[in-house]
Amino acid sequence: MKLKVMTYNIQHCLDYRTEKTDKPAIDYDVFAAALKELGADAVGLNEVRNAGTASGYDAQAQILAEKAGYPFYYFAEAIRFKAENPYGNAVLSKLPVISAETFKIPDPEPRGYKGYYETRCVAKVKLDVGMCEPLTILSVHFGLNPDEHENAAKTAEKLIEDRKCVLMGDFNVVPENPVLNGIKERMVDTADFFKEPLLSFPSDNPGRKIDYLFVSPDVKVLCADIPALTYSDHRPYFAEIEI
Repeated sequence: MKLKVMTYNIQHCLDYRTEKTDKPAIDYDVFAAALKELGADAVGLNEVRNAGTASGYDAQAQILAEKAGYPFYYFAEAIRFKAENPYGNAVLSKLPVISAETFKIPDPEPRGYKGYYETRCVAKVKLDVGMCEPLTILSVHFGLNPDEHENAAKTAEKLIEDRKCVLMGDFNVVPENPVLNGIKERMVDTADFFKEPLLSFPSDNPGRKIDYLFVSPDVKVLCADIPALTYSDHRPYFAEIEI
């Protein structure tokens, strides 16, 4: 069975092309159109808002799923800003969802750095692919500091499954960072299948690759790409796979 999977940090649907203007705009139609165009069967999204009390806090996973033609979706809450505004990851799927869980990434205690800290999570979604074994999607967003990286990597490693598993997301580290070693020992990096080296951030002039899509060794990678789209501050990243 051939499938297309994708990871995309959507920056809460803020159109990056308007971010530096006087009227930055959240535009669901732009992002839904991009999802339709790219046509993935399952998409892991980072920096997703859910319905809250503040302006711009809408049920974004549901809105994008409905506009882009995804019958199934799951929002994984990592944190609530001001206790009322949910924020986290999401998974959109054209395949039925068997189960969905949210796993919080432990906050470092004590904090070892002076940078910005934010509670993160992993969305774990099992999809019905018409076989005995479901396909597991893990959508993760690493924090910004090295101790957050370590906790996120350890959490992801615990959740990885040896068969029919995809780990994707914004890891906020470059490929050479040793924090990825444990993941790389157990999974295949689909970036190995790029036709040329590709970078993902910032989208208008990318200088580094911080977005990833790994698969378990039993999953065959047919191709992978990071299209040059600038709707978000990150570029989307997809892989075509066979399971």
